[in-house]
Amino acid sequence: MTEKSHLAYSRKIAWEHLSEQEKQAVMDMGENYKLFIKRAKTERETALLIREYAESRGFVSLDKIQRPLKPGDRVYHAVRGKSFIMAVLGERPLTEGANIIGAHVDSPRLDLKVHPLYEQSGLALWDTHYYGGIKKYHWLALPLALHGVVHKNDGTKIDICLGEEIDDPVFTITDLLPHLSKDQMEKKLSEAFPGENLNALCASLPLKNTEVKERVKETVLGILNNKYGIIEEDLVSAELSLVPALTPRDVGLDRSMVGAYGQDDRVCAYALLMAIGGINNQTRTAVGIFADKEEIGSVGNTGMESAFFTNFIAELLEKSVKHYNELLLRKMLSSSAALSADVNAGLDPNFEDVMEKNNAARLGCGVVLTKYTGTGGKKGANDAHAEYMARVRRIFNQNNVIWQTGELGKVDQGGGGTIAYMLAAYGMDVVDCGAALLGMHSPFEVSHKADIFMMYRGYQAFLQS
Repeated sequence: MTEKSHLAYSRKIAWEHLSEQEKQAVMDMGENYKLFIKRAKTERETALLIREYAESRGFVSLDKIQRPLKPGDRVYHAVRGKSFIMAVLGERPLTEGANIIGAHVDSPRLDLKVHPLYEQSGLALWDTHYYGGIKKYHWLALPLALHGVVHKNDGTKIDICLGEEIDDPVFTITDLLPHLSKDQMEKKLSEAFPGENLNALCASLPLKNTEVKERVKETVLGILNNKYGIIEEDLVSAELSLVPALTPRDVGLDRSMVGAYGQDDRVCAYALLMAIGGINNQTRTAVGIFADKEEIGSVGNTGMESAFFTNFIAELLEKSVKHYNELLLRKMLSSSAALSADVNAGLDPNFEDVMEKNNAARLGCGVVLTKYTGTGGKKGANDAHAEYMARVRRIFNQNNVIWQTGELGKVDQGGGGTIAYMLAAYGMDVVDCGAALLGMHSPFEVSHKADIFMMYRGYQAFLQS
């Protein structure tokens, strides 16, 4: 038997370092997480769930507080129903900085176009525009549900969620049968499935009135009008998306993993929500960010490139100090410490050749610290400083958090980015920290329950440090 070196680093299997009570907590959290991810299939739905949970834990809208803030205050700000930010005020002056964790709540999906409904070859279809990085063939021959909102001309808002219940109809994008796929099979994957062909079956029954030109389309419009009171023009002021009509499931005979749509990055958002919702008696102010639009560059007024984060912090400061000014805000932000809560790619036994095994994350080995992301020569990376890596590692070790490190594939293979560099732009230290996934950006991503638990424990330890 080989004796284990006390000098060498070795990755730990999280399950082997848990007590029986902790193992039960892992499984219980897995069940609660599945309930969350089942309802959180769009950024709007996720932000609403986060708000409901925050209010149940005593958080109140910052806009409603007119008095000076005091230690222990729990506040939030909702951003256009798509992003959310919350804070627990600490004993130490806010001017000394805060502990900040930022996740994102959007995921790859198929958005309906502004004019989405059309008829062709006797069928009605939804015309879509994919959102975020997807493998387009993943979205073929898959049951799809319709989620979103429609704002009518009279100002009425209609919420739509169709395809999630067992007796609901679903939509689907058909694939070409193998018997006729000779030309398709000879193309590169990136060319075999054009984005303009991601059109979902919507209906097939024609209206009885033969004077109507597009009778099947008219059938759909009639159903939409009867069910939701909307007309075709209302679709111009709508945000409707097709997402997998799949229920989160336990994966594996041992039920150790979770398979679900949208785990990038709602698995981190869930862990962050549980962590910040459960803290009290803070020494240092804790801030949780749930941002939109990360999958398309964090743009728009609900993404991290916008002003909603700095506006929230500025209002916290203005209600905490006597003489607020912009320099105070800048110093506070640069004195803060942050985690970018985002997922990493787990080592997949079926695709090991794209990973460098010594530096690849593994499912079940705890929360992943990703020192840098980026592409090629670290282009677009934050690249956390050694001093800060040591600080986070120390926090995790002192709080029995099983952690590992990971990179996003081989150096020349690809790469990716997170909101880490956007937080770093304020001068604060930041490192990426989240769960490893298999099948990232697919309609059915896989996470490990022990990693979710360690992520929650790690986030809470960091916020309370």
